[in-house]
Amino acid sequence: MHSYILIVVMAFVTIAIRFLPFVIFKKKTPDFIVHLGKLLPGCAMAMLVVYCLRNTTLKLNSILPSLVGITIVYVTYKWKHNTGLSILLATVIYMIMVQRIF
Repeated sequence: MHSYILIVVMAFVTIAIRFLPFVIFKKKTPDFIVHLGKLLPGCAMAMLVVYCLRNTTLKLNSILPSLVGITIVYVTYKWKHNTGLSILLATVIYMIMVQRIF
Protein backbone atom coordinates (compact mmCIF):
# COMPACT_ATOMS: atom_id res chain seq x y z
CA MET A 1 0.00 0.00 0.00
CA HIS A 2 2.89 2.31 0.83
CA SER A 3 4.28 1.93 -2.72
CA TYR A 4 0.93 2.85 -4.28
CA ILE A 5 0.67 5.98 -2.18
CA LEU A 6 4.21 6.98 -3.21
CA ILE A 7 3.38 6.45 -6.88
CA VAL A 8 0.21 8.57 -6.62
CA VAL A 9 2.05 11.37 -4.80
CA MET A 10 4.92 11.34 -7.34
CA ALA A 11 2.45 11.40 -10.24
CA PHE A 12 0.57 14.31 -8.69
CA VAL A 13 3.77 16.30 -8.07
CA THR A 14 4.99 15.63 -11.62
CA ILE A 15 1.69 16.77 -13.14
CA ALA A 16 1.57 19.82 -10.84
CA ILE A 17 5.08 20.87 -11.82
CA ARG A 18 4.24 20.57 -15.51
CA PHE A 19 0.98 22.56 -15.31
CA LEU A 20 2.02 25.15 -12.70
CA PRO A 21 3.67 27.55 -15.19
CA PHE A 22 0.47 27.65 -17.25
CA VAL A 23 -1.54 28.51 -14.15
CA ILE A 24 0.92 31.17 -12.96
CA PHE A 25 1.44 32.83 -16.36
CA LYS A 26 -2.14 32.77 -17.67
CA LYS A 27 -2.04 36.06 -19.51
CA LYS A 28 1.51 36.61 -20.73
CA THR A 29 4.81 34.90 -20.18
CA PRO A 30 7.32 37.30 -18.60
CA ASP A 31 10.11 38.51 -20.86
CA PHE A 32 12.71 37.03 -18.51
CA ILE A 33 11.25 33.53 -18.93
CA VAL A 34 11.11 33.94 -22.70
CA HIS A 35 14.76 35.03 -22.65
CA LEU A 36 15.72 31.98 -20.57
CA GLY A 37 13.82 29.76 -23.01
CA LYS A 38 15.99 31.05 -25.85
CA LEU A 39 19.26 31.00 -23.89
CA LEU A 40 19.18 27.74 -21.95
CA PRO A 41 19.13 25.16 -24.78
CA GLY A 42 22.47 26.43 -26.10
CA CYS A 43 23.91 26.54 -22.60
CA ALA A 44 22.75 22.99 -21.94
CA MET A 45 24.37 21.77 -25.17
CA ALA A 46 27.63 23.55 -24.32
CA MET A 47 27.60 21.96 -20.88
CA LEU A 48 27.03 18.53 -22.43
CA VAL A 49 29.96 19.03 -24.81
CA VAL A 50 32.24 19.98 -21.91
CA TYR A 51 30.98 17.00 -19.91
CA CYS A 52 31.62 14.62 -22.82
CA LEU A 53 35.13 15.96 -23.38
CA ARG A 54 36.19 16.06 -19.72
CA ASN A 55 38.26 12.84 -19.89
CA THR A 56 39.62 13.38 -23.39
CA THR A 57 43.39 13.53 -23.63
CA LEU A 58 45.43 15.06 -26.41
CA LYS A 59 46.34 11.65 -27.80
CA LEU A 60 45.09 11.03 -31.32
CA ASN A 61 43.09 7.92 -30.40
CA SER A 62 41.26 9.90 -27.72
CA ILE A 63 40.63 13.27 -29.30
CA LEU A 64 39.97 12.32 -32.95
CA PRO A 65 36.74 10.34 -32.37
CA SER A 66 35.42 13.11 -30.13
CA LEU A 67 36.20 15.84 -32.64
CA VAL A 68 34.70 13.81 -35.48
CA GLY A 69 31.54 13.24 -33.42
CA ILE A 70 31.19 16.92 -32.55
CA THR A 71 31.75 17.89 -36.18
CA ILE A 72 29.15 15.39 -37.39
CA VAL A 73 26.58 16.69 -34.91
CA TYR A 74 27.21 20.27 -35.96
CA VAL A 75 27.21 19.66 -39.72
CA THR A 76 24.23 17.31 -39.68
CA TYR A 77 22.18 19.67 -37.53
CA LYS A 78 22.98 22.67 -39.73
CA TRP A 79 22.11 20.61 -42.81
CA LYS A 80 18.88 18.88 -41.69
CA HIS A 81 17.86 20.78 -38.51
CA ASN A 82 17.06 17.44 -36.89
CA THR A 83 18.56 17.01 -33.43
CA GLY A 84 17.75 13.31 -33.17
CA LEU A 85 19.29 12.48 -36.52
CA SER A 86 22.47 14.43 -35.82
CA ILE A 87 22.97 12.86 -32.39
CA LEU A 88 22.19 9.35 -33.64
CA LEU A 89 24.52 9.61 -36.62
CA ALA A 90 27.36 11.07 -34.57
CA THR A 91 26.93 8.44 -31.85
CA VAL A 92 27.03 5.58 -34.34
CA ILE A 93 30.14 6.92 -36.08
CA TYR A 94 31.83 7.72 -32.76
CA MET A 95 31.17 4.21 -31.44
CA ILE A 96 32.44 2.63 -34.67
CA MET A 97 35.61 4.69 -34.40
CA VAL A 98 36.15 3.87 -30.73
CA GLN A 99 35.30 0.16 -30.99
CA ARG A 100 36.74 -0.78 -34.40
CA ILE A 101 39.36 1.78 -35.47
CA PHE A 102 41.07 2.92 -32.28
